[in-house]
Amino acid sequence: MFGGHQIATSHALFKLSDYTGQTIEDLFGQECYFADTDLFWALQNRAITAKQEALLKAGWTAVEILSPGQRFTQWEHVKTPKKKGGKVFITVSPDGAVQIFEGWLTQKETKKRAKAEARAEDHGGDAAKAGSPPSGPTMTKAMENYLDLHRHALARRALIGAPQVAWRLMVAHMIAPSGNWSVEPDDGQSRSAAITASVERSPSHMAFLEEEQAVHALVGWDGDDTCRGTASVFEKLLTLSDADVQRVAAYFMVLTLRAGSDVVEAVGEHLRIDPRGAWQADDCFFDLIRDRATTNAVLAEVAGEAVAKANLTEKTKTQKQIIRDCLAGTGGRAKVEAWVPGWLCFPSRQINALSVSEDAADAVRAAA
Repeated sequence: MFGGHQIATSHALFKLSDYTGQTIEDLFGQECYFADTDLFWALQNRAITAKQEALLKAGWTAVEILSPGQRFTQWEHVKTPKKKGGKVFITVSPDGAVQIFEGWLTQKETKKRAKAEARAEDHGGDAAKAGSPPSGPTMTKAMENYLDLHRHALARRALIGAPQVAWRLMVAHMIAPSGNWSVEPDDGQSRSAAITASVERSPSHMAFLEEEQAVHALVGWDGDDTCRGTASVFEKLLTLSDADVQRVAAYFMVLTLRAGSDVVEAVGEHLRIDPRGAWQADDCFFDLIRDRATTNAVLAEVAGEAVAKANLTEKTKTQKQIIRDCLAGTGGRAKVEAWVPGWLCFPSRQINALSVSEDAADAVRAAA
């Protein structure tokens, strides 16, 4: 009757006396609604901002206001008290209702905090000595992006071969929408053309493209026909077998899987994805390793600690060439088969830093 969303006066965070517009009662006089929605939202937004500021003053580390209509999915978050860095999330519904969720962190943030605390405990809580070399390998943002996209491609390939898992994952997104579920394909955004080219050349991505063509053929898509509406797609699906529909569902679940998300990690662990044979170190990977500590740690994993220690003070370019020789079996080095960095595994693990003596550390500082 009112058009759009009816906004009940009971949803107001502000004093009703501040509202100078008209209100309308429903036919039964049981509820009252704001007639001037623009005025309501001006007052409501001001009250939400004031609530946010009050929560920050109360000591919460962050107060996040979700996009209008976006739901707060508790299953994607972990209950965390204020003293341990918990945040506050505020949701705003199109009908003006506001909900406040105090003391939560995303699962990804919780895992990061747990890892940081574990590292701090391992080091006895002591800060690194000034002037000392990095205590372990570091991961650049570009390397993180590279690994996220390759792990994403691996998870896509695995899900294509497990439509029953993809089906359940899709249903979970239907029940509690999250990530890319609008439905929109993941944009696969990368930080450089080199990373894009690396992923596009990978066997996992090529397998995905082959499956894409097969699924498009199943649903009868050809060129601009992909823009057909839901009803016509539904009619086409009714003519397919259950197995073919599952295959189509698996493809679209894979298409919307968000790169770098906790879901990729969960899929990889459940399906026990082994990246060996589907990935190999390429030029892009080596270019993204920038610091000496990480290069030497990779060298230790590939060639062994004895070789890594013997080349501890060598230039990173020299150490990378030794790694390449070991992986290719060139330069007089024994070939190391199917090596992958722990960062790419499921579950992911750190590349262990090489333990060196104080004299060796001094040599590293002198060579740096």
